[in-house]
Parts: sequence; C-alpha cells; structure tokens
Amino acid sequence: MFVKEYLENGIPVVMESFKNVRSVALGIWVKVGSRYETPAESGISHFLEHMFFKGTRRRSPKDIAVEIDTMGGDLNAFTSRENTAFYVKVLDEYLEKGVDLLSDIFVHSTFPEDELAKEKKIIKEEIKMVEDTPDDYIHDLFNQTVWGHEGLGQPILGRRDTIASFTRDDLMRHIGKYYGTRDIIISCAGKFQPARLLELLREHFGRLRRGSEPRKGLPPEFRHDVKVYSKDISEAHICIGAPSLAQTSEERYALFVLNTLLGGGVSSRLFQEIRENRGLAYSVYSYTSMYADAGLWGIYAGVSKKRIREVAEVIIQEMLSLKDTLTEEELDKAKRHLKGNMILGLESTNSRMNNIARQEIYFGRYISPDEISRAVETVSLKQLKELSERLIMKKSLSITAYGPLQKDVLDGIL
Repeated sequence: MFVKEYLENGIPVVMESFKNVRSVALGIWVKVGSRYETPAESGISHFLEHMFFKGTRRRSPKDIAVEIDTMGGDLNAFTSRENTAFYVKVLDEYLEKGVDLLSDIFVHSTFPEDELAKEKKIIKEEIKMVEDTPDDYIHDLFNQTVWGHEGLGQPILGRRDTIASFTRDDLMRHIGKYYGTRDIIISCAGKFQPARLLELLREHFGRLRRGSEPRKGLPPEFRHDVKVYSKDISEAHICIGAPSLAQTSEERYALFVLNTLLGGGVSSRLFQEIRENRGLAYSVYSYTSMYADAGLWGIYAGVSKKRIREVAEVIIQEMLSLKDTLTEEELDKAKRHLKGNMILGLESTNSRMNNIARQEIYFGRYISPDEISRAVETVSLKQLKELSERLIMKKSLSITAYGPLQKDVLDGIL
C-alpha cells in the first residue's frame, strides 16, 4: 500500500507498507549531489555525507556504531551526482529506535574538528582505491570526457586538493544552502504503520526549518571526443557513449528496452558478439545514466591492449546497426528480461524505499510496478528503430580508453 503525506514544514513523506516482511527501510533524501558543486568545492557533498556519522549532541561515533549493530540493522548513506541519501534498515520492532538514530544524525550532528581531519585521510584513501580499480575509474574519466570538468563531469568523491581545503564552515554553508525543507524527501518501505511513522517523523523532523537556495543553470552539453589515458596496468578499459534521454523523458521505457538488448544481459548483442563469439572481453555491458535534464547511454568493456581498437570498432558497428537490424523476437525477449529484472530488483525493502524516493524526486508521484510493466509492454519495434537512429550517430559518439595504450591507438576511429 502506497501513501504520500506531508509534514507540517512541507517535507513530503512517501511510504509503501507490506505485511509479509520483517524489515523496514527509512531514507532521508536531499536533492544535492556532485553536479551542483563548483570546481573549488568538488567532493563536498560526499565529504559532508561522511561527516554526519561523526557524532551528535547525544551520541559519539562509537555510540552510533554500537547502537545500529545491537539492532542488527544497517545505517548508511550514499552520494550520487544529483542526490544525497541517508538511510536505516532495521527489523520492524526497532522502527522507533531506527527513526531516533537516523534523525539524530541528520538533525543534531556536531561535525567536530578532530573528526574532520581524520575523515580527510579516509576519503583520500577512498579516492586512491577508486584509482586502483580501473573498471571503476574509467567511468570518472569518461564522465569528464563527456561533460567536461564541471557539473556532471566532476567525480563524486572530489579531488585530493579540494578535500584537503574543506573547513567546518564550508560544511555548514553547504548545509545552509542545500539542506532546506524544500530539498528534502523522506521515504519508507517495509512493515510499519504509516500513521505511527508520521507521528515519529513529526516529532523528530517537524522543527526542521533550514532555508533553501534554488539552483539554476542550463542543461549540460554532451561533448564529442576521443580521450586515451596511458597507465601501466594489465588490462585496457574502454567506454563509448552517446547523448541520451533525461530521467523524465516519455521515451525512457523504449531506451530501457534498447539498452537491454544491446548490452543488458548475457544474451545481449554485445555480450554474445564480443565475449561469446570473439572471446575479446570478460566484461562488456551497456548502461544508461539519466539525470534531471540530460542523459548518457554508455558501453563499457575490459580488453587486452592489443584488441582495444578491434573491440571499439565492433561496439560502434553494433550501435550503428541497431536501427536496421532490430527484430520482434529481440524486442519480446528484452521486454521479458527487463520486467523480470525490475520485479526481482524490488524484492528488498531497501530497493523499494530507493524506488519511491526517486519517483518522488523526479516525477512527483508514485509509479507502480504494474504501471511500469504496462509501459514496457507498449514499446514497439518502430519506436526502438526511431530512437536508436536519433540517439546513435557516429558524429555524436564519445570514447575514453584507459590502460597500457599508445595515445594514438584510437586515432581516426570516429
């Protein structure tokens, strides 16, 4: 059962309750992420997310850790390019304690100076870890190629120099600027009574009155480019992509189907051609990154340095040939795969909580699994062909490669 209510201060609360589970997941979502940072403050949203767990007026960092472990629950947070989310997942019997703990962190964190210095070291290690994980790091490099050095092109973790520069005043300014009641959404999924939850939320969040600063700006421009980054590692990594749809586009279901049949599973075109038929890569897949006003449709592959040009050419050919070679059989298979994946993906209370929060942020309404299934089912072959023809043009593609490569390895490929 889905319910949407508002706290007296205007914060929307979206709730989906079930009887046949024992857990409940509660999330506080703030509509700010790395794309809204200036280059000088790159990484501050993520840094602040970490600092919320470093002590409150009532609890030390260790108290917070002991309390959630004692409940056998999960207390965590994450930052994306457009949102920051804080969540707790506990057994239904611990809902009151879970709300108390999450609200204490969100409303009463103290951001002590000594913890600030320690957290800078931790995040620098996190940055190193990503840089040492090339199949992750390639995506940061690719986003930079596609979106530039500002906005969506900035890494979520930030840069070493910006992390080192942050002060407690910077964090408090960021909270004052972006953590206003108009920018917050609370979502909950699992076994709970909506009326009781609203009582608890009013008690803990009802006095939140922080101001908000509206954001302005034009949609980012997708850049057509080829970048090669040389690094002495054992495997080469490549991302190829095209400009795509915004999160709220009415054509999004057609894109999801297209993405599924191109590289969204083990029976997809890219997986079958590049891995199964040619043995050129262990990992190859396509994905969609959709934002409020822009989108990217990308493909990743990890390959031998000797085969990187061959793999890039095969990927580009597969992309360009979509509009002429799509079949009803592929369409039907992709629809079934997509609907099955979606239903399996919504089986946990965490994923349901995430899902209804994102729907509220981008659409302002609830979209049921049945409505999504019906929308997927109505996608036609004609739609797919028209969409692939419009999105995929050689002149609009962008490529980033990373690994033991010569700078000229992809010259002339586009």
